[in-house]
Amino acid sequence: PGLVKPDMVKPGAAVVGAGVTMDGKKVISDVEESVAEVAGWITPRIGGVGPMTRAMLLRNTVLAASRRLRRS
Repeated sequence: PGLVKPDMVKPGAAVVGAGVTMDGKKVISDVEESVAEVAGWITPRIGGVGPMTRAMLLRNTVLAASRRLRRS
């Protein structure tokens, strides 16, 4: 938890936090909350990119299946 710290981020940078750590039953972001004070843009710390990642994975799976069917 807290692997990405404010001093690691260039002021105004975009930060996409995709990593999390489990602390018992609690999910903790790998981006410290204070990074938001330095970054120009930051994804939500929990639940930020996961839904989009799953949507793109599903899209790519459908495209791959469609291409395979067209080849056979």
